[in-house]
Amino acid sequence: MPDEEVKPNLEASTQDAQLAAESIASGEEKAPTVDFDADYAAAQQFSVSEVDRTGKGAAAAEAATAPNQKTSQPQETKTQAQSTGNPDDFLELAKEVGNSPSDSVSNVNDDLVEQALEKGERKN
Repeated sequence: MPDEEVKPNLEASTQDAQLAAESIASGEEKAPTVDFDADYAAAQQFSVSEVDRTGKGAAAAEAATAPNQKTSQPQETKTQAQSTGNPDDFLELAKEVGNSPSDSVSNVNDDLVEQALEKGERKN
């Protein structure tokens, strides 16, 4: 991308900016140019710290993000369902799972959904 010339704004927000814009417009000062490619290349040099270039950065990051307490490792358990071919076995299992004390029970019917929709409508 070639150099782009910065155009002065004669209605600048600060007095310094307005004076700079007027002097550029009058020809007293040369308008600055911007080389985006060169600026981008220079920014890439600063995007990685010196520590990260040596390999010590990975060790520092590991130390900084290490947990403070030990956590237990989960134990893998394998469960294999016995295929009986009997639909009653499935229904019995579904009842056991459905009546779990840790699950919350909710009865949602059409009236409840309708009430929720009415409450959610915007009132003008």
